[in-house]
Amino acid sequence: MPTGTKTEIDTDLFSASELRAKVHGDLAPLTVKRMLAIANVLDGMTFTAAARSAGLERQALGDAVKRYNAEGLDGLFDRPRSGRPRQLTERQEHQLVAEIIKGPDPETDGISAYTLDDLCALVEARFKRTYTDRGMSFMLKRLGLSRQKARPHHPEKDEAAQAAFKGAP
Repeated sequence: MPTGTKTEIDTDLFSASELRAKVHGDLAPLTVKRMLAIANVLDGMTFTAAARSAGLERQALGDAVKRYNAEGLDGLFDRPRSGRPRQLTERQEHQLVAEIIKGPDPETDGISAYTLDDLCALVEARFKRTYTDRGMSFMLKRLGLSRQKARPHHPEKDEAAQAAFKGAP
C-alpha cells in the first residue's frame, strides 16, 4: 500500500464473525491467516496490527484485501502455481508404472525387486531422463506406488509343510 492511500474492505461481503466461522475446516494455513487478518480489520484493528496478529506482513494483507474485494472469499485462496514441468510424458509414466508392476526378471535383469537406484537407471536407459533417488521417490508417490518391496519368496518353499506347521499346536 503506498503511503497516503488506504485500502477499504468491502463490508457487504461478510462480517468479522462470519469470516471467523468460515476458518474452520480443511483450509490452507495462509488462507486462514488472510481470513483472520481481514476479520481483525473488520473488528476495528489497524492494518499493521491485524496483519501482525495473523502472522502476515502489512503489504500481504493489503494485497489480500484487494483480492477479497474483487473476488470475494475465493480471492483469499492460494492460486495454482505452474511448478516445474514433468520430465516424463503421461504415456511414458504409464509405461513406467506397467514396467514396475510387471517387475524385473531375476534371470535377465539380475535383480529380484526394483530399488530406487534401479528405477532411476531404468528411466535413464529407456526414456533418456535423469532422476535422483529422491525425485524418483516423489514420482512413485505421485503415481500411487510405494517403494516398499514384497517379502522374498524362496523358490524351494514347501507350502504343504508350512501349512502343516501352522496347523500344529
